[in-house]
Amino acid sequence: MRRAAWVALLVFGACSHESGPAHAVPPDPDSREQERLQMVSRQIEGRGVRDARVLAAMRKVPRHRFVPESQRAQAYDDRPLPIGHQQTISQPYIVALMSELAGVRPGDTVLEVGTGSGYQAAVLGEMGVKVFSIEIIEPLAKRAEAILSKLGYAKKVQVRHGDGYAGWPEHAPFDAIIVTAAPPKIPEPLRQQLEVGGHLVIPVGKHYQRLLRVTRTKDGFREESVIPVRFVPMTGKAQER
Repeated sequence: MRRAAWVALLVFGACSHESGPAHAVPPDPDSREQERLQMVSRQIEGRGVRDARVLAAMRKVPRHRFVPESQRAQAYDDRPLPIGHQQTISQPYIVALMSELAGVRPGDTVLEVGTGSGYQAAVLGEMGVKVFSIEIIEPLAKRAEAILSKLGYAKKVQVRHGDGYAGWPEHAPFDAIIVTAAPPKIPEPLRQQLEVGGHLVIPVGKHYQRLLRVTRTKDGFREESVIPVRFVPMTGKAQER
């Protein structure tokens, strides 16, 4: 390439500054890439998340695009943030941890119960899986769908307004299910929609909650308690049980 550029300079008599390498594209000031890199290094890797695909997705997905304008300055803080309708976007570490616990691989199919802001779905989509996401609050479902589409995730994430207690049987079984709101106990329809070998990652409890990972085996289900957590309660049918 250097020889070709030099020959062009001799033949056409171009000025040297016109024949040199192209200038680098200036960074997008709204990308906030450095903040994301610091978030992953300090909040996520620093707490033990090691899945390379999770880390890569968290470095890429712009969390600040999924929060209200009034919260964007705090988008990369180590905490959940309100997104309206008494709902929150989860703490970055929790999103990363749940994504890692799901144990998904490219090409897998994942059910998300509780679309919320759409951020968790975007992270999963960035990991190469197909996401079916259900949100019970219609304005949140519409807003998340619009943001996901604008950021290029429309083919990776399908959003539906509805009660996620019953799952999404038309697309079952799922390789993983992630629930982002806490029911008093595990909804049986979600367990039944897991593929054998698949993981259900879910916070369970009323006032004091535990993050659980439920694995479907050939003989039944295996349940692991991971850490204590605090999520918004799952509404709809979950509260009737």
